[in-house]
Amino acid sequence: MPKPIALMTSDKSDKSSSSAEPSAPASTVQAQLTLYDPSPSQNGGGDPGAERGTVEFQFNPKEVTISKSAKWERKPSKQSKTASPVQFLGADPSKMTLEMFFDATEKRDGSVVKAVESLLSCCVPTEESHGQKKATPPIVVLHWGSVSSFPAVVTSVSAKFTLFNSDGTPIRAVCSVSMEEMPGEEFRKQNPTSGSHEVRRVHRTIAGDSLASVAFAEYGDPTAWRALAAFNEIDDPLRVPTGRVLLLPTPEELAPALVGAQ
Repeated sequence: MPKPIALMTSDKSDKSSSSAEPSAPASTVQAQLTLYDPSPSQNGGGDPGAERGTVEFQFNPKEVTISKSAKWERKPSKQSKTASPVQFLGADPSKMTLEMFFDATEKRDGSVVKAVESLLSCCVPTEESHGQKKATPPIVVLHWGSVSSFPAVVTSVSAKFTLFNSDGTPIRAVCSVSMEEMPGEEFRKQNPTSGSHEVRRVHRTIAGDSLASVAFAEYGDPTAWRALAAFNEIDDPLRVPTGRVLLLPTPEELAPALVGAQ
């Protein structure tokens, strides 16, 4: 199965729909934006780390627009009657735009303001990233049932408030959200059994954690700490700060690093 470019999905829905037995109508699945802590990537981008929260769609989007473009260069030849050869320079990041509608006319509370603030927070660095070399906003992934989007950064949020309480509290808003692909390592690994893509597991270190203790808890082998450090590009394995997000490779992914660390 080729590596997904913009959307990833499992084949569960296809298998269920192929059954000859009539089935009950499926319940509606609500879409959501999942926010992740940014984790430095080997290629200079960022990988989704630990989950930090979600922004749920109160109403599922009617449209989701995804665009992908490529850069080409063509150098014209003098006195040539035909088009000159074209050279591929690279692919631009995938882009996605969507709208989120929030309504609190029944509750008449501050839930609309809270939802809009959660979206706006995606455009500013997280508090945890201020202590790192580069402050970075959260990474966002659209999840809707079995479908997930590419990891992205939010490039803009435009909120239009259209209804207010008598005290001025907004109780209805339409938000236009634009996102752009964040380059990073492969965020999802393919499950060889089901053919679906799974979110990479992570571990956020707490007081008392060491790479050896994490390696023992995850792989049953405390000596795998060297390979775990190499996989996460940790320069000083003996001084892993509390709150550091560790990417947890599969045993198959960890094997080459284990060999190299021996």
